[in-house]
Amino acid sequence: MEKSEGVDNRPQTMEEITRENLERRKRSRYFWNGAFTGALCMSLLLTSIYAGRMAYQFFKVRAAGAETAENLETDTVVSSETLKKIKLIEEAIDTYYFYDEKVSTSNIQEGIYKGMVNALGDPYSEYYSKEELEDVVNSNKGISYGIGAYISINKQSNMAMINGVMEGSPALEAGLREGDIIYEVDGEATQGMSLTQVVSLVKGREGTTVSLKIYREGEGEFLDVDIVRSRQIETTTVESGIVEDTDQIGYLRIREFDSVTVDQYTEAMAELTEYGMKGMILDLRSNPGGDLLAVVEVAKKILPKGLIVYTEDKNGNRKEYTGDDTWELDVPLVVLVNEYSASASEILAGAIQDYNKGTLIGTTTYGKGIVQQIHRLNDGTALKLTISAYYTPSGKNIHGVGIKPDIELEYDYEASVNEGTDNQVEKAIEILEGKIK
Repeated sequence: MEKSEGVDNRPQTMEEITRENLERRKRSRYFWNGAFTGALCMSLLLTSIYAGRMAYQFFKVRAAGAETAENLETDTVVSSETLKKIKLIEEAIDTYYFYDEKVSTSNIQEGIYKGMVNALGDPYSEYYSKEELEDVVNSNKGISYGIGAYISINKQSNMAMINGVMEGSPALEAGLREGDIIYEVDGEATQGMSLTQVVSLVKGREGTTVSLKIYREGEGEFLDVDIVRSRQIETTTVESGIVEDTDQIGYLRIREFDSVTVDQYTEAMAELTEYGMKGMILDLRSNPGGDLLAVVEVAKKILPKGLIVYTEDKNGNRKEYTGDDTWELDVPLVVLVNEYSASASEILAGAIQDYNKGTLIGTTTYGKGIVQQIHRLNDGTALKLTISAYYTPSGKNIHGVGIKPDIELEYDYEASVNEGTDNQVEKAIEILEGKIK
């Protein structure tokens, strides 16, 4: 790992790099592609949209019989006036647009569909190309390609962040740490990108190199990190063990909720039980969330009988997820959370708090109280759309608010770096030792 050189490489604050990066982002090719491809979207979309039920549901285009563009309803984005204007813009681009490398039609088409979903103003709704959908599906299955790091979006800077590295991974060998901000990937600024876009840049063919520019708290300069991508990695989402020098206190960390998480959690709990665990620390810090069904299955193995979470869509339709007490945790519990604990991890933390099943320690969570669903299209692409809000058992929706822990305690980064200690874990041990009989 090398430090970048030069005067411009020494931002003083996160606010400064955020402001600087935003300006660079505005000047990038992606910005200009978005400007004209967004305008083109309906022109090409009309020719590629499917007449089936899925297309009708999402784009509300009435294409029955011999209906023409002039007869389309005026309240839809596809109107005769829109099509005429788009055609003029397309012709102008064909005639005058200049760039060193010609932009392919397929790239413009992908930008069109993404631009339409981006216009919703919802950072959690996305259009997936075939390749991106494959990456998402593999990720949900706990399969990773690339550098072996967990990546999320830092809410303050709106840039990608490392929220964990896997054992034996290229990321670990390169010296990446939890909390590192990914300022650039191969020269592309990450600010404003979706998580899917960042991950697609980081991943690549085995043996190729990806260059990351890293901002690390406390460093005076950016860090330039070149990492050789590895082969397929099966993600370990659960880490566990008995805390040293304690009276049989177990520690279990869930990095994210994927389909593999349920089995990994079950195996970890079986091992901790064999060790004679009398109290447990559940670490959900920097857990960005994941699969709803996975977190529900984990919650069933912790909570008493009853409601775990429920969702409501825009029409008020309610769906409940419940559990019984077959596998209810029977030892004192402390849950660690922070400002990067989001979505599915907030579902679990919120239910534990509502049932008074454990003590939450840390800082207020991220505040993502909405649910997305992937809708596959006939050509192998897909839409991820926000479809509902979720509520904790007591009826709280924490979107934009987060969950306030029972004991607020900021993480002591300085002590962690200099002394190798974790003040939040130490507080959890103190509480559990007072409860263990």
